[in-house]
Amino acid sequence: MTAAVLDRGRPAASWRATLRGPVPATLLTVVAVALLATGVLPVVRTGAVLAGLVAAALAVGTDWLTRASTSTVRAVVVPLAGTASVALLHAGTESSALLLLALAPASALAGTAQRLGRQARVIDRLQAEQAVLLEQVQSRADELDQASRILAARAQTMTSVIDAVTEQSIIGTDPDGTIRVWNPGAEKLLGLPRADVVRQRSILDFHLPEELEDAAGNGGTPGGLYALVQTAQEHGSDVRDWTYVGADGRQRTVSVAVTPRTDDRGVHAGWNFVGTDMTEIRATERMKDQFVSLISHELRTPLTSILGYLELVLDDDDQTLTDEQRQYLTTVERNADRLLRLVGDLLFTARVEAGQFTLQPEDVDLVGIVQAAEETARVAATNAGVQLRVEAPAGGLVVAGDPVRLGQACDNLVSNAVKFTPAGGQVTLTVAAGWQSEDGAVTPAERPGTVPVAQLAVRDTGIGIPNDEQGKLFTRFFRASTAQRNAVPGVGLGLSITKAITTAHGGTLDLVSVEGEGTTFTLTLPRTA
Repeated sequence: MTAAVLDRGRPAASWRATLRGPVPATLLTVVAVALLATGVLPVVRTGAVLAGLVAAALAVGTDWLTRASTSTVRAVVVPLAGTASVALLHAGTESSALLLLALAPASALAGTAQRLGRQARVIDRLQAEQAVLLEQVQSRADELDQASRILAARAQTMTSVIDAVTEQSIIGTDPDGTIRVWNPGAEKLLGLPRADVVRQRSILDFHLPEELEDAAGNGGTPGGLYALVQTAQEHGSDVRDWTYVGADGRQRTVSVAVTPRTDDRGVHAGWNFVGTDMTEIRATERMKDQFVSLISHELRTPLTSILGYLELVLDDDDQTLTDEQRQYLTTVERNADRLLRLVGDLLFTARVEAGQFTLQPEDVDLVGIVQAAEETARVAATNAGVQLRVEAPAGGLVVAGDPVRLGQACDNLVSNAVKFTPAGGQVTLTVAAGWQSEDGAVTPAERPGTVPVAQLAVRDTGIGIPNDEQGKLFTRFFRASTAQRNAVPGVGLGLSITKAITTAHGGTLDLVSVEGEGTTFTLTLPRTA
C-alpha cells in the first residue's frame, strides 16, 4: 500500500495534505532508506519521491525545525543528504534535479532555524520584561489615580469648610497679594461676589492706604503688603486690627489673623487672611471706656475729699477719739484709699485705650525702684507667710523711664506674686543686666549683643496659671481660673496696666507659668549704656 501511495508521484501539495502536523525528526531519512533498501521503488523514482517529501515537509511548517536543537537538525539533514546522494547515482536528470532542488537549502535552513530560535527566545524575554514593565506602569498609574482622588477629596473638603464659614472672612492670596480664595464670609463683609474678585483684585484694594504707608518697599514684598504680613513672615502668625473698606465705601474694624500659605511641596505660595468684624465690638468698648472714664472722674473727686477729711480727723490732736473710734476711722481711710487707687487704675486704662497715655522719662535706677516695691510689699508678704527677697547688682542699673509709672509696674508685679503665693512659699525679685539680639533673645551682660537691656524677673512658687489662659492674662478685667478658685481678690487690671507701661517704655513683658508650681514674669527695658 505504501509503495502504491508513494509511487503515484504526487506533487508537494499532495504530500503537504498528507503530512499534517509537525514532521518527526528522522521521518524523511527512514522513509528514503526504506524505499531504497526494499526495492519498492526504482532508484530513479526515489529522487522524485524524496523531493516531494522534503517539499511537503517544508510546506507543512518549520516550527518543529526552529524549535529543534542543532544536533536534531543535523540528524535530519545529513542522513537525508546522504540518502539523496545514493539516489542521485542512479537517478535520471529530472529526478536528480528535483531532489537537489529540494535539498539544496537544507544546510542553510539549519543555520536559519538556529537564528530564528535565538531571536524567538530574545523576543520572548523582551515580551516578559515588557509585561512586567506594563504591570509596574499600571500599578503606578493606579497609585497616582488614587492619590489624585484623595487630593481632590481633600480639596473638596477644604472648599466645603471654607464655604461654610459665613461669619468670618477667609481670603487667600498669592505672594504678591493677588486674591485666590474668597469665601462667603468675605462676600458678606466686603460686598463683592467671588467672581468679581478672584484673580482680579489685590488684598490691598480693601485696606486704607494710610495704614500701610509706613512699611512701603521692605523685605522684597510689595509696599503695603509688607505691613500686613511682616509679623507673620517673621514669627509665623499675626493677629491685629485693620480697617477694611467694602464695596460700598464703608470702613469696618476687622481683627485679622495672618498666616503664611504653602503648597503641597512646602514652598511658600502666599498668605491667608482670616478676618472677624469687630466694628460693633470696638464701638461698644469705646463707649465703655468713655463711661469708665466719666464715672472714675466723678468718683475720684468725692473720694479725694473723704480721704482729706479723714486725715484731718485722725491727725488732729485736739480731737479726742476712743481707740474703737480711731480703729473705725482707720478702716474707712484704708478702704477709701484702696477705692481711690482702683479709680486711678480705671482712669489710667481709659487713657491708654484713648491714646492719651504720656510718660515723663528720665534716668532711673531700676534697682532702687525694685527695692522700693519690695519694701511696699513686705508687710503683706509677712502677714501671708511668704518669704520675699531681692537679688540685684550693688552698683544699680540705669534705664530711661518714668519713675512713677515704672514704680507702678513693679508694684503690680510684686504684689501679684505675693497675693498668688500660699503660706510657706517664696517670691524672688532678680535684677540683672543683659544684651538683647535682633531676634529678641537676651544674653548675660558678659556676652555683648546688640542692645543693652535691664531685666527684672519676679519669680513665685504660687498657684500658677493654666496654659490655655496665659494668652489672655494681659487683657483688662481678665482673671485666671486659678485666682477665682482660690478666691484671690482683684479686678484684673494690674497686669494690663503693667503691660501698657512696659510697652510705652519700649520694653517687653513675658511670662512662664506652670499650674501648681509657680509663675515668672520678666520685664525687659532698654538700658542706658
